[in-house]
Amino acid sequence: MTAIYVDADACPVREEVYRVATRLGLAVFVVSNGSRPIRPPGLPNVQMIVVGAAMDAADDWIAERIGAGDVCVTSDLPLASRCLKQGARVVPPNGRPLTEANISSALAGREIGRHLRELGVATRGPAPLTKQDRSRFLSALDTAVQAALRGAAAG
Repeated sequence: MTAIYVDADACPVREEVYRVATRLGLAVFVVSNGSRPIRPPGLPNVQMIVVGAAMDAADDWIAERIGAGDVCVTSDLPLASRCLKQGARVVPPNGRPLTEANISSALAGREIGRHLRELGVATRGPAPLTKQDRSRFLSALDTAVQAALRGAAAG
């Protein structure tokens, strides 16, 4: 059964995920280390998971459970890579899906940015989410979920 896993601590599109999942009758796992209070939506298909404060605890929880036919919502590139290796689909909040074809270059760009920051070069963080990003996210999430559902039905 297809499920949506949300890397929740810094996720600005949780409400959009809840709407899509509720419409399609999918389970949602909202995974957080508890550093930011996340209000449970009170929906029967949404389960709040609070993991320990250890580094990458939420990422590890998701990566250990996600599988082919599932969708992960995250902007964390190493987690995205781990999910893709499990056969899952990945949609970041900006709606630009991460795939096996583009994850390597995204990770390389992340490393270059990290290296530049270590050298003292100012780099800019992620741009604020726009209405267009939210719209693109909803479309990309729906596309990923529909593809996951087709794959689950075929398998």
